[in-house]
Amino acid sequence: MASSSPSSVTNGNNIVPPTPSSSNDVAAAAAAAPPPSASSAIDFLTLCHRLKTTKREGWVRRDVQNPESIADHMYRMGIMALIASDIPGIDRDKCVKMAIVHDIAEAIVGDITPSDGISKAEKSRREREALDHMCKLLGGGSRAKEIGELWMEYEENSSSEAKIVKDFDKVCRVEMILQALEYENEQGVDLDEFFQSTAGKFQTEVGKAWASEIASRRKQH
Repeated sequence: MASSSPSSVTNGNNIVPPTPSSSNDVAAAAAAAPPPSASSAIDFLTLCHRLKTTKREGWVRRDVQNPESIADHMYRMGIMALIASDIPGIDRDKCVKMAIVHDIAEAIVGDITPSDGISKAEKSRREREALDHMCKLLGGGSRAKEIGELWMEYEENSSSEAKIVKDFDKVCRVEMILQALEYENEQGVDLDEFFQSTAGKFQTEVGKAWASEIASRRKQH
């Protein structure tokens, strides 16, 4: 299994990339950092509760009944990463962790969509500020740093693991089109725009294969 890269540190409203260091230095720092206290852990988990109650805006705006929450989406993203086939050089455990945290800042900023008229730069600024707050709330130790590192790696699409998780979610959204197919089958709504917006945009073989399977099943209904 590949080892993790050095953790990011927070600075104001931004997350600053770490100075490169040896794996021994990273391991020693992680071991020395205290775990979150019971108080900070519960504060953090209480804030994360909003992920369970905030509905995904894309479905809300298309009148889907009882749409999924952000936490619903993140959970299945984690399951996708867990069951994906082994790929040489890919740390699957890291993919699972990245899927779990990739939308965690939405506990504060909500599910911002292109329809909101907010620029990508402003969306990123808000989310980084929210992530910084959450990491500080967790106590700023090794767990908070790991969350910050995983989130930044995903946002910057800077690793093979990030590319796979993004195929499950953002630009390509395997999870989104699977959810769209389920809503079409369950509620009879037309969500073709979600399939059209993702066509031909997958970065990895697993993303392409899963999207093709979803499209094939859609044609059968």
